[in-house]
Amino acid sequence: MIERYARKEISEIWSEENKFKIWLEIELLAIEARVHLNEIPKSVYNQIKQKAKFNIKRIKQIEEKVHHDVIAFITDVAQSVGEVGKYIHYGMTSSDVLDTCLAVQIKQASQILLKDLEILKTTLSRLAKENKYLVCIGRTHGVHAELTTYGLKFALWYDEICRNIERLKIASENASVGKISGAVGTYEHLNPEVEKYVCKKLGIKAANISTQIVQRDVHAEYLLTLALIAASIEKFATEIRHLQKTEVREVEEPFVEGQRGSSAMPHKRNPILCERIAGLARLIRTNAFASLENINLWHERDISHSSVERIIFPDTTILLDYILDKMNYVLANLKFYKSNIEKNVNLTKGLIHSQKVLLFLVNKGFTRDEAYKIVQSAAMKVWEGENDFLTELKSNSKIKKLIKFEELEKIFDSTLLLERVDYIFQKLGLD
Repeated sequence: MIERYARKEISEIWSEENKFKIWLEIELLAIEARVHLNEIPKSVYNQIKQKAKFNIKRIKQIEEKVHHDVIAFITDVAQSVGEVGKYIHYGMTSSDVLDTCLAVQIKQASQILLKDLEILKTTLSRLAKENKYLVCIGRTHGVHAELTTYGLKFALWYDEICRNIERLKIASENASVGKISGAVGTYEHLNPEVEKYVCKKLGIKAANISTQIVQRDVHAEYLLTLALIAASIEKFATEIRHLQKTEVREVEEPFVEGQRGSSAMPHKRNPILCERIAGLARLIRTNAFASLENINLWHERDISHSSVERIIFPDTTILLDYILDKMNYVLANLKFYKSNIEKNVNLTKGLIHSQKVLLFLVNKGFTRDEAYKIVQSAAMKVWEGENDFLTELKSNSKIKKLIKFEELEKIFDSTLLLERVDYIFQKLGLD
């Protein structure tokens, strides 16, 4: 079912064609390295490089008999070059090929994911700037709190994406680690210079030390980073879903001509893309958990991780690529209902200014506790009654004695909020 979400560029990284191409490149580079070490005549390398090829159908046929994918591959390639095929895979173990190939695929996939993140970053930068002063209600615990702006909401997400870009760069670098060190990592049958040469040519790092395999903590770090990115995207999706609720309806994800929201109710415009993003983020987190399980191996060198990784690496990178693309589409085409945004700002009849009133009273000489009781008492009457907050405050006998109504009315001006928005944008480099 994962094919439904696979975009071509990233799915091709995990194709058998690409995998075997990388395997062949690793084998050829290992032979080339031995030429440089004067262990093999250059003419032999040239002959192998000229003739070496693989046939996926033939590899499958051999694997059905030997039950070993790397042996099937080596057998097929060796047959294509003839007698000099004996130099292929010399001194190497299967994981030398598998882990080094995985490092290359991680690097390839990361380049696509980083591109996705940069596109999303650009979209959020635009939305933040365009809606910098679009005042809206801020909510805590789902309850109206104080004013903020949509520009700040998108700026917050922009900053998070910036962090995720840096995280992915680091995790990708750490996980793009290969090894050509033999069956238990001792280089007993192969000069360590071969590993250095191969990894350098492939643009990856060589493991400082390995067993049969590269240790799986580096891969867990990578998948946990992808899960963290997915969690950010899910957070954005969840906020949009809340804001699209009928009772709120401040924004809405794209709803295109011909689209239908419900099989039963023709009026429905459901946030299906954001819900899909939230659901797929759960799968990505689950895969990250599986990568943690892969760290613990018998004597630090079995292959119980292998079957898991054949699923979690393609699926996770493909799914993350998909939800990043879908979130960018949602945000780039987000519909705003500005009349509802304004209506919601005024929904609590001024209660959102309660902290400003509290601090104003403190500055006028009230103790904080006394001021809090006055403001809360007025606020509770607004929750239960018909009056707005300012009217309730004006009717309070203690406030009447010390404060002019004109002073009180100025408290409900939100100009200062917008001045501080500029400050935050400057901190983020969005000004």
